[in-house]
Amino acid sequence: MENKAANDVVMFWRGMHERDLSAVVSIAEQVHPDYPESPEVFAERLRLFADGCRVAVDGDGGVHGYAITHPALLGQPPALNSLLHALPSQADCLYLHDIALTDAVRQYGLGGKLVELIKRHAMNIGIGHAALVAVNDSAAYWRRRGFSDYLKADTALLKKIGTYDRAAQYLVLNIVDTV
Repeated sequence: MENKAANDVVMFWRGMHERDLSAVVSIAEQVHPDYPESPEVFAERLRLFADGCRVAVDGDGGVHGYAITHPALLGQPPALNSLLHALPSQADCLYLHDIALTDAVRQYGLGGKLVELIKRHAMNIGIGHAALVAVNDSAAYWRRRGFSDYLKADTALLKKIGTYDRAAQYLVLNIVDTV
């Protein structure tokens, strides 16, 4: 999916490759300094579910952002900076583990395009929900794209998302209702 701004710069999402990992880690350190994750976390997500890993690139192939999704259990996001070791066999949501875009490319609509890609991908693999932990006061952004509060949050979930920051919120998107 390609996006152009007024200055005709082309930006789009493409599949992530192992050779992109150093750029991904660098962008993560720049965009999410308060939510550090080891390079092994990014490499593991790519190894476990390459179809859910994307990078935002310009027409010359320069990497300006990334997004990582993987199958998960609704209401049970992984802890920050933790390895999964395996994906759940009974996954019922596509979890947006992380998205980071450099300031230079935030005006290209890549977030909205990503939500469309997530919806399509979830439907193609037979999963009816997407989920994420909204940080950095981003919950309103995700709500405008169809995500809503998870109404079945238990103490364990609230404790886990509290490790991100006090304002972190677990949000879900019902894929069937949005297509």
